[in-house]
Amino acid sequence: MSGSKPRTQPNSDSGLAPEPGSRVDPVPTAATAPVRERKTGGGVLKRLKSRRNPTAVAADRRLVTEEELRALGRDITPDEVLGLRAVTRDYLCKPEDNIYNIDFTRFKIRDLETGTVLFEIAKPPSSDLEEEDEEENGDADSSAGRFVRYQFTPAFLRLRTVGATVEFTVGDRPVNSFRMIERHYFREHLLKNFDFDFGFCIPNSRNTCEHIYEFPQLPEDQIRLMVEHPYETRSDSFYFVDNKLIMHNKADYAYNGGQ
Repeated sequence: MSGSKPRTQPNSDSGLAPEPGSRVDPVPTAATAPVRERKTGGGVLKRLKSRRNPTAVAADRRLVTEEELRALGRDITPDEVLGLRAVTRDYLCKPEDNIYNIDFTRFKIRDLETGTVLFEIAKPPSSDLEEEDEEENGDADSSAGRFVRYQFTPAFLRLRTVGATVEFTVGDRPVNSFRMIERHYFREHLLKNFDFDFGFCIPNSRNTCEHIYEFPQLPEDQIRLMVEHPYETRSDSFYFVDNKLIMHNKADYAYNGGQ
């Protein structure tokens, strides 16, 4: 997106504050003032829209390959991933690069026009995860916690506006300029780029926000191909703090559910 308007500023009531002076990976115009509503049980739900026309802006950037980014030998920036023209084959950062201990604990997708919940998952309590780790032997899976596979019905491809509610916790460091760029591809074709600003996150906070995804209207022949070729629709989700890549999640999608 153009970024010509101010970024959205999260609300401090939920651990998200204005910037000073499953396993779930989960796809988002200029940032405007977020809509907030009280959640059941307290807290604030903040809604974020993606920057305006991000795919068009990304198309004007210098093309870059995954191999070129790996060869940089330094932190990867948002502008650099916006130059990618294909889904990545591997992760562009390591799990230990998440020095802020940002942990996504709950994820829900709903159709905003009808309110129908399409997908929902929550991370098990930490005690359950510790027990699972003790039972596992051998090398750890590098994709653990960073990859998810979705299966939807063909009707999902005809939705216009979807809300993705995420809940996440932050460690004992303040998180400045937390930003997510999510890029969706079918085969080697970029479908859409979504770009969300979380803003500043207070240390040791639990935060909830809903990303508003405005999907492009796809032609029927492309919908047919995406249904006929499950898991060839893929996405990369890149997370940045202070314009440095700290997390990279991946997902793939099938749209043949119920057939």
